Amino acid sequence: MMAALHGIGMTSQRTRARMIDRLREQGIKNEAVLRAMAAVPRHVFIEEALASRAYEDTALPLGLGQTISQPYVVARMIELLLNGRPGLGKTLEIGAGCGYQAAVLAQLTNEVYAVERLAPLLDKAKANMRTLQQFNVRLKHADGLLGLPEAAPFDSIIVAAAGSQIPPALLAQLREGGRLVLPVGAAEQYLRLIERTPQGFVETRLDAVRFVPLLPGVQ
Repeated sequence: MMAALHGIGMTSQRTRARMIDRLREQGIKNEAVLRAMAAVPRHVFIEEALASRAYEDTALPLGLGQTISQPYVVARMIELLLNGRPGLGKTLEIGAGCGYQAAVLAQLTNEVYAVERLAPLLDKAKANMRTLQQFNVRLKHADGLLGLPEAAPFDSIIVAAAGSQIPPALLAQLREGGRLVLPVGAAEQYLRLIERTPQGFVETRLDAVRFVPLLPGVQ
């Protein structure tokens, strides 16, 4: 239905299918995550001049020094949030950018809150959500380091920018039994999985990654 509604051609469908095959080859095993990735037309979120590269496994520029994350990293982070749980539950995304990752998350839960500090990017994300008729994503112009206290607690939190440490506000807004996935570091960055248990937080260091910096304030 989405393909018909938004005029997605056979070429796009084939390249999306190849992207999913590549994600499987790279080790993404969760079928729900793969279906969510297949459901979202990544080319909608990318400038027309770069649309031919939309399904390559690479980050692409959005302007304002920001990027849309490579498909593998999006799938990997969401898989970490989801695996072994029946669903994502109420989900917070820090660094909405153009809205691509939020749209993928929205295939897996009815409650997605996405925060973006750069107003022009937030406007792009809103326009993209309208194009896709993705109405279960709530977008807000706000400082991601502060999370979204008015909507907390969250079952899942995902961060699309790297800070030097884990923001305390995000830990505080994570529900018991919840998971937080984010990149941490400067010259060297690694994904961290944080799980909140009755006994406290359990942290696991995972893959080396490369993200734009997590900055304070709004613009």
